[in-house]
Amino acid sequence: MSKSQIESTCASLQQELEIIWDEVGETETERDKILIDIEEECREVYNRKIEKVKEERIRLRQEIADTEARVIGICSVMEEPPILGRQHSSDQCGRSLKEELGKILLKLEEMDKRKSERKIQFIQVIEDIRCVRDETDGEPEESCSSDFSIDESDLSLRKLEELHTELYTLQEQKRNRVKQIQEHLRTLESLCSVLGLSFGETVVKIHPSLVESEGSRSISNETLHKLTSSVEQWHETKIQRMQELQDLVTTMLEYWNLMDTPAEEQQKFMDVSCNIAATVSEITKPNSLSIDLLEEVKAELCRLEDLKWSKMKELVLKKRSELEEICRRTHIVLEEEEDIEMDNVIKAIESGDVNPENILEQIEYRAGKVKEEALCRKDILEKAEKWLNACEEENWLEEYNQDENRYNAGKGSHLILKRAEKARALVTKLPAMVEALVSKITSWESEKEAEFLFDGNRLLSMLDEYTELREEKEQERRRKRDLKKLQGQVITSEQDKGTPTKPQSAKKSLKVATNKRFASSPRTDSPHSAKSMTSQSRYG
Repeated sequence: MSKSQIESTCASLQQELEIIWDEVGETETERDKILIDIEEECREVYNRKIEKVKEERIRLRQEIADTEARVIGICSVMEEPPILGRQHSSDQCGRSLKEELGKILLKLEEMDKRKSERKIQFIQVIEDIRCVRDETDGEPEESCSSDFSIDESDLSLRKLEELHTELYTLQEQKRNRVKQIQEHLRTLESLCSVLGLSFGETVVKIHPSLVESEGSRSISNETLHKLTSSVEQWHETKIQRMQELQDLVTTMLEYWNLMDTPAEEQQKFMDVSCNIAATVSEITKPNSLSIDLLEEVKAELCRLEDLKWSKMKELVLKKRSELEEICRRTHIVLEEEEDIEMDNVIKAIESGDVNPENILEQIEYRAGKVKEEALCRKDILEKAEKWLNACEEENWLEEYNQDENRYNAGKGSHLILKRAEKARALVTKLPAMVEALVSKITSWESEKEAEFLFDGNRLLSMLDEYTELREEKEQERRRKRDLKKLQGQVITSEQDKGTPTKPQSAKKSLKVATNKRFASSPRTDSPHSAKSMTSQSRYG
């Protein structure tokens, strides 16, 4: 209703009141009094209405302020800038308080909706975080779906991003945990296979879910700890069994070598013997370290040990023969205390007076010492062999030169001539060979402070004896040349005098003189006799 309508209504009512007063006959005083009362009542009504309107204005302003505060609070919680642009007075912006309130309520509704959506996001992320933590901590899965409250004081995107980062970190840790569990299971399966254990029975003791190939496996800290402990325990068991098996196989190989066990008997344990030098990671075949296999190897060792005692006499004789062969090849003579009579040893073994293993150890120890000694004698022995071979060629050449039919053509004569040429070339090197060998031996004896023995004889003495004999032979050859030259001069002189010569008697006298020379000279063993003795010692 407009103001003019109100004034028209009031004027109409006052006119109607005037008509009634005229009929009633009210005085002017009464009329003025009534009008004053009406005016007072109207004023009071206006005042009441004004007060109500003021209260409504205050309420609207308060509601606007409260709504604004709620919107600002939501924006603050979500860390977003305020979206309100209202002026302090509705008159200044040209909108009523109700319009302003309606607009703010729309903003509040929008922010409440966004807050609810943001809260749902927080709840989902926090629920995922709790579920992942419960899985790793070993909590029951039902706890993931239980209701829980969240802190609504901070629903910002920054906080949500932090929660997403935490969730991603936990999920990455979960993936690593799953991968670690799988690696442990593969390792445990390999260990069970090698040790001859049931993988299923071993795993079910840790956690029943680990047996399942599909589905959710337990990845809790407790499960991981038990699984890690189980892997370490069986890995240690694998190492212990491997060391035990390698010790058993080493002993078994010693028995095989000791008793010359046939290859067909060794074939049964060939796969086992291949692991004698293997590392822990290299042993991967199923049941290669099982209890049954260890017991089988132990049984074989017991059998070999029983067999060894029955063949001990043969073993002692065999090892003794091997030692003698080594000494023969290296030209070493055993000392008297080491040269044990085999007959006495066998009798002592049969009577049980001595332990045959001790005898074997002594023989093997001496064989090792002989081999060690042969290494430092190798260079000199090689030169001594060359010298002895050259002496043989020298003997052959002397016999060849004394053969009057050596130049007669015959089958194979060209080969003999070639050998003679080579022998002459080799004989010319003998002095240098002897000199080098003497130098080597002298240096060796000075370093070792011991004599270098060759088949029990001092090699340096043999060389000195050979040198002396060679000098005597050289002197003998010179005497022969001088006698031959003297004989030629005598024949020439007699021919000049016209005296008939008797060459046969001259030759006979030369031969007699030569024989007398050998008869009068002291007897000295030739290097060829030394060579012959050495050859006998080397070739039995």
